[in-house]
Amino acid sequence: MTTPSVQPTIKPLTAADDEIAAALAEAYLPPLLPALAFLTGDLGLLRPHLRIDPLTAREPQGGLSPEQQEEIRALALTTLATYRDAGGQTPLHRKQAGGQYAGGQTPLHRKGDDALTAIMEFGSGGADLTEYTDLLTEELGIDADHRAPDWTAAEFDADDRAPVLIVGAGMSGIVAGHRLNQAGVPFVMIEKNADVGGTWLENTYPGCRVDVPNQSYSYSFAQTDWPQHHSPRPVLLEYFRRCADEFGLRPHIRFEHEVIDARWDDAAALWRVRIQPADGDAVELDAQAVISAVGQLNRPNLPDFDGLDDYAGPTFHSARWDHDVDLAGKRVAVVGTGASAAQFVPIIAESVAELVVFQRTPNWFFPVEDYHADIAPGLRWLFAHVPHYRSWYRFWQFWRGAESVLPACEVDPEWDGDRTRAVSALNDEMRAMLTMYLEFQYESDPELAAKTVPTYPVASKRVLVDNGSWAGALLRDNVQLVAEGIDRFTPTGLVDSSGAAHEVDVVIFATGFQASKFLTPMQVVGRDGSNLHDRWAGGEARAYLGVTVPDFPNFFVMYGPNTNIVVNGSIIFFSECETNYVLSCLELLYRGGHQSMAVKADVHDAFNAEVDAGNRAMVWGASTVNSWYKNDAGRVTQNWPFSLLDYWRRTRTVDPADYHLH
Repeated sequence: MTTPSVQPTIKPLTAADDEIAAALAEAYLPPLLPALAFLTGDLGLLRPHLRIDPLTAREPQGGLSPEQQEEIRALALTTLATYRDAGGQTPLHRKQAGGQYAGGQTPLHRKGDDALTAIMEFGSGGADLTEYTDLLTEELGIDADHRAPDWTAAEFDADDRAPVLIVGAGMSGIVAGHRLNQAGVPFVMIEKNADVGGTWLENTYPGCRVDVPNQSYSYSFAQTDWPQHHSPRPVLLEYFRRCADEFGLRPHIRFEHEVIDARWDDAAALWRVRIQPADGDAVELDAQAVISAVGQLNRPNLPDFDGLDDYAGPTFHSARWDHDVDLAGKRVAVVGTGASAAQFVPIIAESVAELVVFQRTPNWFFPVEDYHADIAPGLRWLFAHVPHYRSWYRFWQFWRGAESVLPACEVDPEWDGDRTRAVSALNDEMRAMLTMYLEFQYESDPELAAKTVPTYPVASKRVLVDNGSWAGALLRDNVQLVAEGIDRFTPTGLVDSSGAAHEVDVVIFATGFQASKFLTPMQVVGRDGSNLHDRWAGGEARAYLGVTVPDFPNFFVMYGPNTNIVVNGSIIFFSECETNYVLSCLELLYRGGHQSMAVKADVHDAFNAEVDAGNRAMVWGASTVNSWYKNDAGRVTQNWPFSLLDYWRRTRTVDPADYHLH
């Protein structure tokens, strides 16, 4: 079987009407008419009464009624049959072939075109997208990679410059390497593992999968034929492997090498980077710039419980799953109920003899019916045969998940409700909706419901996704949920804070990561001996746009401080924006003949003051519930408090006035 490309081609549409109709029966309809209007140039397909209602956008088929669905399918069948009979040509294609549109692009392919904006606004449910058109055109990525660099290093006298060094070959490192490759900038990637993939290589626990729809959790310039709506870890790993292959990155990667430290040499305007191979002596490499793409969630957090060393059974963290430990028929304890536990607990519960789950704080869940579902064969067929439908489907997923929930996370100072449970009327409405969902799941066990329904405001901490599997696992006869803290370990198990003893054969820690310890254990020393970990001591990590730090010239951070998102979008979007900004910085260096750039302290400080104020105005900043979003002092070091549009705008082009240039 041929492995699908990350940039698949559209197959000719030659199917008979009944085959097209059968596929349309499994189509996802909200983006279908926009896709066909874009394909044909026929804006008459965008009939107002067939537009989705934003209030029902998260319902099946976007809340379209059966009558609306039938009419959309009939329109689509007629349009696709006409397209087929014309040999895959439309009036728009014929105009383009006749050379009436300059540059090989139809008006619908150009940013800012009124017709494209009209199609987008119809596809969004009637939103005013005047400000978003350019961003969404980039995300559509139809017939062009709009985020590719429009310059190359060959334009400048840069032959004597050292390579750029990328630390990490995970999701962020791959996009950074791809863009540097496109720009002809010499680079090397250092990866501690034996392959690419980062978190999707390292996390091998049962049930590991992405909780963002795959059309969003993928590069805008590299869409593929996903088998499921939320792909499991092996599929995601294979995607990133194929990206590395198809983008020609592997020759640039030194696998099983780890960066020990990077030190800035001000006289030479170079980073002196010490690298430790898996076998052999450390080596030093000079780099004109360093891009840290090590991520935030890669160093497991293992709490220091009393008596843990006395416990005689096997223990491991979910991110370092020990596959040599057979759980079948065993008594197992799981410490933690976060995102990883929510994925693997329902699976191991089916084979263990007893499962004791220790919960510190219950989680809110967004109901996602297709969380484990395959993409219907008819929908996959349409993706393969209808030009641009896959892109418009991605547009729909991006817009629906982009900013729509963000207003419900904003603190309303005038709201007079119970602020321990919500921060605004909208947040309270969301709490009521998700409470109903959870109570319905546990209606057969009110005692369990009382333990699992949170009392803190929704989105104070990560909201998980669910299709009923978590509640189904906790309701099993062989599963016990303990909402008490852990007092201590014993040689044979755990004792909770109520004094109850739990005898278990295996302990699995699902206790998250050391998210606030950015870049550890790598040491980074900038200008005048400034140590980045000293600068960020106590979890006080800060960076301008999450990317650059004063006194650390030519040093760029991917997925850095305050670039995590809570309810809006995909982290891949941020990685693409960050990469765009880094490439803009490198272009500034080349074009101006500069050797180094370091962000000004006042620019950095003003930005962080703005971000801190923004986070205090969001539910995750205002709430007192424990979360990995905050450092020990209670400051939110992880999250971006503003819109995706705002971050995109800030990272489109570097402002030279923000930097000291030498």
